[in-house]
Order: sequence, then structure tokens, then C-alpha cells
Amino acid sequence: MNNNTITTIALAVFGLTMASTAVEAADINVIYAGTLLTTPGESPLTQQTVVIKDGVITSITSGYQSAPVVDEHDNIEIIDLKNSFVMPGLMDMHVHLQGELGPNNDSEVLRMSDADVAMHSAYFAKKTLLAGFTTVRDLGAKPEQIYALRDGINKGWVDGPRIIASGGVSVTGGHGDVDGMSPDLLDKFTSKTICDGPYDCRRATRRAIKFGADVIKITSTGGVLSDTNTGTGQQMDDDELKEVIDTAHALGRKVASHAHAAQGINAALRAGVDSIEHGSYADKESIKLMKKSGAFLVPTLLAGDTVVKMANTAGADFMSPAIKAKAIRVGGDMMNNFSAAYKAGVNIAYGTDSGVSHHGDNAKEAVLMSEAGMSNEDILISATINSAKLIDMTDKIGTLQVGKYADIIAMQKSPLEQIKALLDVSFVMKNGVIYKR
Repeated sequence: MNNNTITTIALAVFGLTMASTAVEAADINVIYAGTLLTTPGESPLTQQTVVIKDGVITSITSGYQSAPVVDEHDNIEIIDLKNSFVMPGLMDMHVHLQGELGPNNDSEVLRMSDADVAMHSAYFAKKTLLAGFTTVRDLGAKPEQIYALRDGINKGWVDGPRIIASGGVSVTGGHGDVDGMSPDLLDKFTSKTICDGPYDCRRATRRAIKFGADVIKITSTGGVLSDTNTGTGQQMDDDELKEVIDTAHALGRKVASHAHAAQGINAALRAGVDSIEHGSYADKESIKLMKKSGAFLVPTLLAGDTVVKMANTAGADFMSPAIKAKAIRVGGDMMNNFSAAYKAGVNIAYGTDSGVSHHGDNAKEAVLMSEAGMSNEDILISATINSAKLIDMTDKIGTLQVGKYADIIAMQKSPLEQIKALLDVSFVMKNGVIYKR
């Protein structure tokens, strides 16, 4: 039996197990919302009735209205959220669902089968959904497994958020290539989308899209968690960056660039990238280029906070000296640089780099964004409207409007008044199916 067969069986069995935790959608759901934020950035409404049919919002009316009876055989469920703050589902534009940073990572690479990876991913996806994140963009995973999870969730086999899944393109020896292993293992684990030179990177981009990538992830600079002392400066050359981005755009895919140093950020922006991930050392030119192009910054403050704390912990021996040094330097600088970018008015989409931090803790990014000076209103916009814009889904998600998917969450307190309210989501609905109440 090959790995493909094992993975398919594992996902099917896991889907049957997890499906029992979701509440079967009624023909019609009627939500009584005490406070309803239909559009982040606008004032919330009070005492509203939201009607959902076939996973889509069919009406939003003032007052607590009686359930509509269209067909006497309709199964109608009343959902009482009169004492809650109700809003669109949150989105995280930078996750890694296949694992979590920790001391067992090396052994997991050697011991876990493809089927194990698929099961692990499904587990983390469910935790993310229950935290109130109904859509995510996965920017780094084993392609076959993450595409299968994405498709399995879409088909209702497995409980999880809607996934926009990436294919990674990186240069030999750069962040995104494998490192820190024996030469034999380096050869074994090297991806077929590692490239060198513009034409080879064109090939790698086309291959990633052929095999199922919704978005292309590039690594224009070095990274903190690469087990090498090559730094965090620019690693992909300008001509390589432009070739990847032009090729992806020609095939209808956006491109996200992991980028820490300003030189790499600016090179990716000049080449036409759609989002900058991390943006740790964005400078005045970076801000000018982002505002001119409309590219989004996905800040991932939670990743920086996580690696700094890990590196300064006595038990972090699994981090090599090179990783520790980068973690302390870069992680410690991210907050101030994000604050400057926000004040300058760049487009910001919400992203955590979860997988570095624990899955299910995604809302902690909002707390850090607030500490960096971002208003609660703008944080909610970044996690809904802006994220929907980044993935070209504003016609389906991001706000609560008639005709859009019923991705709805609720909590006891208002995050407009206290952003930490997002840490305690008590109700989760995605596509009209209730996963938590």
C-alpha cells in the first residue's frame, strides 16, 4: 500500500470521527444577535435577526423576528445569541497546519509517515476552527497532504477552516530549502520546487501550481528558523523574484513573500509581490512601495514573540546557536517596525505564523497588534475585510451580508471595547454548520 492510499484512508477515517463533533446544519438557522457587527469598521447593530439557509445568509433584519416558514418540512433552529457579540469569522493569512515548533521536530521528520502528517494537520485545523478562525492561508506544508486536507474540508469529510494552500518556491540553500541534516538526508528531503536562476524558478512555479497550489510562497530573505548562519538578508535574486511573480500572476495565482530584511522586502515589492510576510525591517522605501502597489503586510507578531520567549528559556536546547541569535534579534525588533508600518497607513492583513506558536492561540496576535498601537477596529478589519481582499474572496466572506457564506462567530464581550474578548470565542459557525456553541 503506497503513501497516497494510506493518506486517503487516514483522512477518510479521521473525517468520520471528527464529523460527529459538528452540529448538523438545519434547513434554516435563525440567529438572534444581541450585538451584531456586520461590517468591521462600521458601528455594530443591536437586537438583530440573521437567517441562514443552505450555508448562506438570506436576511438580516432589526428586532428578533419569527422564523420564516417557506416549506412545512423545513427544519428550523433558533440560535439564541442575545447576550453575545456576533461578527464575521476571523481569518489568519499565515499558518503552518502540519506541525508546531518544539524539541521533537527533528524526530517527527524522521518518524512520521505522510499519513501521520495528514492526521496531525487535521487535528491542528480543528483547533484553529474552534478558536474562531473560519478561513486560513497555509504558507508552508507538504504539498500533497495540505492539498488533501484543503479538499477534504471543502467536501465535509474533515472539520476545519477553509484553507488557501500554498506551493513553496525557494532557492538552493535559502530559507525554504532543508538544512541542519546530514548530506544524505538533505538530498532526500529537497523539494522539486527548489530552483536556481530565473528560468529554473519559472519551472518550479509552474510545477507548484500544476500540483495544486492556490498561492505561491517565496522566501526573498533568510529566515529565523533556518538552521544556518546565512542571516536574514536577501537570498532570492531580483531576476528570480520577478520570474516567479510574473509566472504565478500569468497563471492566476498571487504570491506571498517571506521577507525580513529591507533589501529583500523591497526587491519583492518591486517585482510585484502581493503580500509581505513578517516585514520585520521594512523601511521608508518599503512603506512607499507597499502603499503604491497596494501589497499587504502580514505581520506575524505572535511568531516573533514566541521565538524570543523560547530562545530565552533554559529548556530551548533544541534551538541551535544560529537560530537563537536570529530569534532574539528579529523577534525583538518586530513590534516597533510593525507599529511604524501601521502608522504609515499600509494595508495590513492578519497573520500569526501559527505552527511557530501553538495552533488555537491565533487570537493572541490581536493582543500584540493592540500593544503595538493598532486600534481594535483596525485589528478586526485586518482579520476580516482585509484578509478577504488578499485572497480575492470579498464576494463570499469578510462581512455578514445577504448572499455571503454564513461564517459567524460570537463571544460574550465586545472586542471593540476589549480586544482580549477574541481569546474566548464561544460560538463558531462556518458555511451554516455549527462547530461550537
